[in-house]
Amino acid sequence: MNGDGGEEWRRLNPRMLVVHPFHVAVRAVPALLGLFVAGSRNGVSGHVWSFGGLGLMIVLGVLQWFTTTFRITDEHVQVRKGLFRRQVVTVPRDRVRTVDVTSHILHRVLGLARVEIGTGRSDQKGGGAVKLDALGTAEAAHLREELLHRRPASAARTGEALTAAPAATSVGVATGPADGDPAAGPGTGTGAGQAAWVETTGAGQAVASTGHVGAGTAPRGDSAPVTWDAGQEETELARLRPHWIRYAPFTLSGVVAIGVVAGFLSRLANEGGVDLRQIGALRDGWEWFTDIPVWTAIAASVVALIVFVAVASTLGYVMSFWGFRLTRHSGGTLHVARGLVTTRATTIEERRLRGVEVSEPLLLRAVRGARLIAVTTGLRVGRGAQRGGSMLLPPAPVAEAERLAEVILAPVPSGASPRETSPGEASPITVPLVPHGPAALRRRFTRALGVNALAVLALLALWEWAGWPAWTWIAALACLPFAALLAADRYRNLGHAMTPEYLVTRWGSLVRRRVALERDGIIGWNVTRSFFQRRAGLATLTATTAAGRQGYGVSDVTMSEAIDLATAGIPGLLDPFLVVPEKHTP
Repeated sequence: MNGDGGEEWRRLNPRMLVVHPFHVAVRAVPALLGLFVAGSRNGVSGHVWSFGGLGLMIVLGVLQWFTTTFRITDEHVQVRKGLFRRQVVTVPRDRVRTVDVTSHILHRVLGLARVEIGTGRSDQKGGGAVKLDALGTAEAAHLREELLHRRPASAARTGEALTAAPAATSVGVATGPADGDPAAGPGTGTGAGQAAWVETTGAGQAVASTGHVGAGTAPRGDSAPVTWDAGQEETELARLRPHWIRYAPFTLSGVVAIGVVAGFLSRLANEGGVDLRQIGALRDGWEWFTDIPVWTAIAASVVALIVFVAVASTLGYVMSFWGFRLTRHSGGTLHVARGLVTTRATTIEERRLRGVEVSEPLLLRAVRGARLIAVTTGLRVGRGAQRGGSMLLPPAPVAEAERLAEVILAPVPSGASPRETSPGEASPITVPLVPHGPAALRRRFTRALGVNALAVLALLALWEWAGWPAWTWIAALACLPFAALLAADRYRNLGHAMTPEYLVTRWGSLVRRRVALERDGIIGWNVTRSFFQRRAGLATLTATTAAGRQGYGVSDVTMSEAIDLATAGIPGLLDPFLVVPEKHTP
């Protein structure tokens, strides 16, 4: 490794000797309760078993600090960890896409922060990131500047006392540039969304793919690393407004709290041997609930559920997004900071940004709310968008989400070359979409009403021959109008557009999503046709990219529309696969 020999191996902050054992012990609380009950039943003092288990957990937590070291060189980020199975993870610094700094409550008390370095690999399953848990707050801030703003490692020392670690006992894994990465060059690459850990030398298809992407994936005309400058400034793009909190109950995030509470009580009852029916308050509440009339009990349950979810959603919103602030760094990065109890700061390189997604869940859309998500490499998307750090705006007015999306997609200030825009060019966030044809409308109604009708027939048969209650098929029959409304809404939200810079696609009803994806970030097209789509003459065109969900589809368009879109998005890519009808001369 060139240039790596002179850098020292460093340990995590020694204050983590307090945090690691605490985290391990908290996760093991149900098991410790089980040991306490098991020891008491076997004639052994329960606290002996509990203290023994707790001591083991503390030892494991302490060993994690002793066995983890890291170093930052001018070329690589290396982490060495493990006791029985030593492992060295090596990531080239030009592969770093994002840096996420998080401080839980105990971290904040001790002045610590956890650093997660995103490498551009899809982390939907938890991979593709290097984690340092944890460093001092000042050291974490310096490390973020060092990695994303390309300051030399030798100039980023924080002055803390650093202890050298023993030599590594195993070989690390190196990485190469990813498909869709501006740094990618001919001869290196992996499949879409797979580039982070192993360098592969490709030939044929791999070279062709990276050659195409490397030619045009710097979305802001900046294919060189961003240089660090101590005088760089930040411009505030958005800040949490107190009236945004009114959107919190419509996110339904409090439903997760119900599962958390239920799971904790279940583990407490199973592993701790606790009989919840013997707890006086719970027993009295259950007896009262079973004594009231059925319809009153149902109504009370619904009201209690709504109130609990609304309160839990609001509390979760405040705890997650209090102090939210989105800024644009003059060096070419976006910085998101948020959190009340657990603070979190995420930095994203704008040259890695491939677009944005405006997400509108059904209830949030009913009150004209939306949230904004980054389409970039190295950050979790989908249900993990909030946890993975790709959320650029929490639930807020839809007008604010659209305004912010236009600002983010606008030419960047003073740090990179501005994009050229055609006179009168419509914004990809507000450009009118092309509606899909009547075949797509029929397909949505057929799927919604057909599935519902089959459910009604099945429940009717079970009522007739198996003695099932009649209310089952009556309830399914009553759902037919709602299925029709859902089908109509899904079709109304379907659309696409192709601008000079972006592919724009919108879909969904329960969660309506509008994605503006940079055409330069598209690395290929997939055309899929199910059995029923072939019967209807339709197809789904999916734009493959190394960012976000790895692919964004335009559903239920005709084959001619799909080919025209793909040809316009990447001219010449489909030419080898198209069959031109021969002209017969008389």
